[in-house]
Amino acid sequence: MTALIGLLVLLSGCATTPPQEPDNACEIFRQYPDWYTAAKQSEDKWGTAVPILLAFIHQESSFQPDAQPRRSTFLGFIPGPRKSSSYGYTQAIDTTWEEYQEKTGNLYASRGNFADAVDFIGWYNYQGFLRNRIERNQTYYMYIAYHEGHGGYTNNAWKNKKWLKDVSTKVANRAIEYHKQLKSCGYNMNRSPSSINGSSSNGNRKSDVNRNESWWVF
Repeated sequence: MTALIGLLVLLSGCATTPPQEPDNACEIFRQYPDWYTAAKQSEDKWGTAVPILLAFIHQESSFQPDAQPRRSTFLGFIPGPRKSSSYGYTQAIDTTWEEYQEKTGNLYASRGNFADAVDFIGWYNYQGFLRNRIERNQTYYMYIAYHEGHGGYTNNAWKNKKWLKDVSTKVANRAIEYHKQLKSCGYNMNRSPSSINGSSSNGNRKSDVNRNESWWVF
């Protein structure tokens, strides 16, 4: 038992802290180079670009691995339940995360693990492409679907939510800025020709993105 407690203390002490400069993609990856590897793997697998993945996490959790909603209170001081089960980098709720684990076979994935988080976001956006034909370069619409759920996106209720459209614009603009930063500091922002042009042999690669129009679509 003593050894187990010691291991838990050790693990808690190794928790990844948020990047020191969260608004600068270059500095994020200089501090955590393995994060770039994980984000690029997600991009190659699911089609959502690295800058968009970072922008989603910045908005959802500010890169806090254990972020979760505040508890409600009774009588102003008695802790009550949280408003949702959202947790971690992605702020995915329990049921959505469990669906991701089941569908991908990543059964031990953790919302507090950056590599799992970017893989989840890539996977979720790919589901939005399959269901609602939201291209993986349409940051604005992808974030709306991420926030509202795929069904919520389809029913168009979000069109009356000015605050959500404002936040989605903010996320899209941050992705653009991250993209510029990463190009300036030498990170590879290009994909293979088959991925960029959608000219793979079967035309159905998960990472294929329609780039016939502007890369950052609002």
